[in-house]
Amino acid sequence: MTTDLRYEPHLGLALGGGGALGAAHVGVLQVLAERGITPSLVVGTSAGSLIGGAYASGMDPYTIEAMVLRAEWGHFGSLTFRPGLGILDTAGLRATIEAISGGDPRIEDLPVRYAAVATDLTTRRVVLLDHGSLADAMRASISVPGLFRPLRLDGHLLADGGLLENLPLEATFELGARHVIGVRLAPEWEAPGFETTLKVHALEIRADVTLISPQLGGRSQWVREDMPGLIALGRAAAEQALDAYPVVAPRPETLPEVEVPTPARLPEPLRDLLEPRSE
Repeated sequence: MTTDLRYEPHLGLALGGGGALGAAHVGVLQVLAERGITPSLVVGTSAGSLIGGAYASGMDPYTIEAMVLRAEWGHFGSLTFRPGLGILDTAGLRATIEAISGGDPRIEDLPVRYAAVATDLTTRRVVLLDHGSLADAMRASISVPGLFRPLRLDGHLLADGGLLENLPLEATFELGARHVIGVRLAPEWEAPGFETTLKVHALEIRADVTLISPQLGGRSQWVREDMPGLIALGRAAAEQALDAYPVVAPRPETLPEVEVPTPARLPEPLRDLLEPRSE
């Protein structure tokens, strides 16, 4: 090891986008905690902004796992019939955060420095949301065009950060990290006018980046299925990447009990598509 991540004071964690695959981030966070590796900065894109925001708020990774296992798409969005670039309104996410946190935390008040990555659809530039409403930062970062409506915020029309930085390594370095652990769940989008693969790959291979890439196979980003399996795959990838670090805090035998708010009700056909029932 050229850098001992346990003692790096400016260690960043970049959590990539990937829809439902974001559950794998939870397994990575657990392995970091078990090996005494504590990032001082967390930056997330899309699904990574949700898991990263929970972590930066002080929630331990086993509580996050318990929450993820009970989450539904209705916790993130509600159906809207207003014309626009999406069928779900992310106001449902705000309601979920306020119910869990007892309000909408300010990013600058979180115990761990945090930022969410969004895309300005007008300028086609990255917008780093590192202050203000945590709920709005997450809402903007997860706004996949076609699924979630873009969010107007501070003069910007914001959509999913994955359009420009599906793995937010550049953003994490920009905010002051000296070494970054990057968790890649899905490729760069490469939408016309938003090509970023070559730029991001040049960062992934740097010596000051530790890349963790869970082997997720052909799993869908859009279907919430086998969340425990995704968490386990995140753990496996992190354990392989960080095998030089001994376990100092073993995984607890049981998960904590958690309460989750009632999700917004989605139409039956949409719910069956996004949340298939096991036979």
